[in-house]
Amino acid sequence: MKRLLLSTVFLLLVRTFLVAQPAGFKWRQLAPGVWKADVGKVEKISPLGVAGVKPAVEALKKLGSPSFPTWLAESKSELSDGKTYLRFPLQREEQLFGLGLNFKSVQQRGRIKTLHVDHYNGKDDGRTHAPVPFYVSDKGYGVLVNSARYITVYAGTGVRKDSKNPPKEMDRNSQKDWDAQPYSDAVEILVPSLGTEIFVFAGNNAMEVVQRYNLYCGGGTLPPKWGLGFTHRTPTLFSDQQVLKEVADFEANGYPLSFLGLEPGWQTKSYPNSFVWDSQRYPNPKQFLDNLLQKNIRANLWINPYVSSHAPIFKDIQPYTASHTVWVGQVPDFNLKPARDLYKGLFTEKHLNLGVSGYKIDETDGFDNWLWPDVAKFPSGFSAEQVRQTYGLQFQKMSSDWFREKNTRTYGLVRASNAGASAMPYVIYNDYYNHQDFITALINSSFIGVLWTPEARSSATSEEWLRRMQTVCFSPMAMLNAWADGTKPWTFPDVADQVKEVMQLRMQLLPYLYTTFAQYHFEGKPPIRAMNLVEGFSFKEKTVEGKLNSTDNPYAQAVKKDIKDQYMLGDYLLVAPLFAGEKSRKVILPRGKWYDFYTGKLVGEGETIEIQNNLEKIPLFVKDGGIIPMTLPMLHTPRKEEVLPLFIRHYGTKSNTFNLYDDDGETFDYERDAYAWTALTVTTAADGKTEGRHVAGKEFRYKDVKWEFMSR
Repeated sequence: MKRLLLSTVFLLLVRTFLVAQPAGFKWRQLAPGVWKADVGKVEKISPLGVAGVKPAVEALKKLGSPSFPTWLAESKSELSDGKTYLRFPLQREEQLFGLGLNFKSVQQRGRIKTLHVDHYNGKDDGRTHAPVPFYVSDKGYGVLVNSARYITVYAGTGVRKDSKNPPKEMDRNSQKDWDAQPYSDAVEILVPSLGTEIFVFAGNNAMEVVQRYNLYCGGGTLPPKWGLGFTHRTPTLFSDQQVLKEVADFEANGYPLSFLGLEPGWQTKSYPNSFVWDSQRYPNPKQFLDNLLQKNIRANLWINPYVSSHAPIFKDIQPYTASHTVWVGQVPDFNLKPARDLYKGLFTEKHLNLGVSGYKIDETDGFDNWLWPDVAKFPSGFSAEQVRQTYGLQFQKMSSDWFREKNTRTYGLVRASNAGASAMPYVIYNDYYNHQDFITALINSSFIGVLWTPEARSSATSEEWLRRMQTVCFSPMAMLNAWADGTKPWTFPDVADQVKEVMQLRMQLLPYLYTTFAQYHFEGKPPIRAMNLVEGFSFKEKTVEGKLNSTDNPYAQAVKKDIKDQYMLGDYLLVAPLFAGEKSRKVILPRGKWYDFYTGKLVGEGETIEIQNNLEKIPLFVKDGGIIPMTLPMLHTPRKEEVLPLFIRHYGTKSNTFNLYDDDGETFDYERDAYAWTALTVTTAADGKTEGRHVAGKEFRYKDVKWEFMSR
């Protein structure tokens, strides 16, 4: 008996030892350049599952069929202590990007993050609005951990004693190059669950990896044309007449406006919400929305998902709500179909059928003391953690499907998102308000399949106001948010003309912007592109020796350069914002010749240039051969049947072709081939003579085409 007991104990120890041993992944190819592996017991809820991703298989095929990254063959997984441990090797000098919507840093190697949906609070520690567990390497691959858990990532920080590339032991007392952070050759990830899915995306470069990720998630969103115009969010307690006067003021002053945002006061109750119109401020919402539409302006409603006792669905939603409330409102569990159906019925009747064009989905991100705690219970059986990680994503998916059923595109705002959101017609925003950090977030959004807007709300000076409005006009959603203070574009009279000019420029660039978003949808190319995704951009991370200081820098940490204040908008436009107080700034130009957008003059070639403060304009540069299709300044984006004049700018001397996209701008008919790609071609002859031509397609909605050769 004693021997049998010992044998049993021995077998249990052996089994435990075997389970805890690191194991390689069993990769299964899902599509060209896309592989998946399951580790342990995969959970029933995940970001990609909630998003309902439908891979764009044909578009993935067009990107080619790269091989599986050979160096990832040594990746390991381990199940221990009820958790999943993952390890992926790194090469020397390898750079990493992504890992959520970061506001302070672009390169992520050497950082530690716990990816957790939250309101951003000033630190790139993983607690953010879109903690997408996806990182991209400049070596041409990306890794996605498809888990709805609070994942901790050690992005090249831990040093294992069994490493094949161990750092040398050093002596701080005698070696001046001693480093507080020794070299690490792995990304290590802790997933607090018994299993997860892992995806690998490959490409010839980082851009192809991002494209493949976006296409696997269904392709990037293609907003309605009105979504790319200018939007203004009115003060929270405005009535219908005050909103209509605001519209009239925009028009009288000559400032563009395409859609309006109504803040919490449109409802009878908010925080928590009734979701029905306040009869005092909006006695006839259908007539109000019709009046806006007659002026070619859409309406977007602020909501958060939490149900007031005054909501029509309050009683029926009770069985499908969580154990805890938010602002004393019921928290619906959208993992349950009855909860989704109740929202669909109410929102369709009270909003969509009346002419509402979209939503601003607030308060799905945090802070911890505002949202439900992690001890909350949900009737679906999913944990509070899992629901929190996917809640904003769930509402995006649910609401965008309502509009799709009506064959109507929408474009809105959201506070929380996650992996799989590429095809969602939503732009992330927050209450944080640091201008420089807004631009860094804009750049980071390009790696993780989300959109972000550096909205303008208020400013201390006219210079700051103009700089903020300039960057707003070169983002995925050009938005002024006046919900609290009633700010107008003309609030600072001394820069009112410059603000109007950049808003009009946004409208002129609609053909280029719309095509850029079409590239996002059909090719997976993000509309905003970090410089690290740009062909011809080569920047090696430079280390500056840290100065030893007993208080501020006791370990003489090195300072690493990050490109976080310039970006590409589409194929050709390089945007280099200036911030209030700056007298000049440096701009790093990728390989090739680059030209000033406004004058067409050559500014440099594959070099770093310094530009002086010009308050009038935001610095814009176009690469050699760049083709920028534009139209006339307009107050509103075009109606479905409207035909616009087209002015095509060409920069430099290089022959080139740019495919201009167009469709009706409102419906999903483009999914049934109701669209056109029109080749805009420039050829330069041996004698230097330049010629432009185009052949119009069936959905070409432009007339009076004129070419302008800016660098002639």
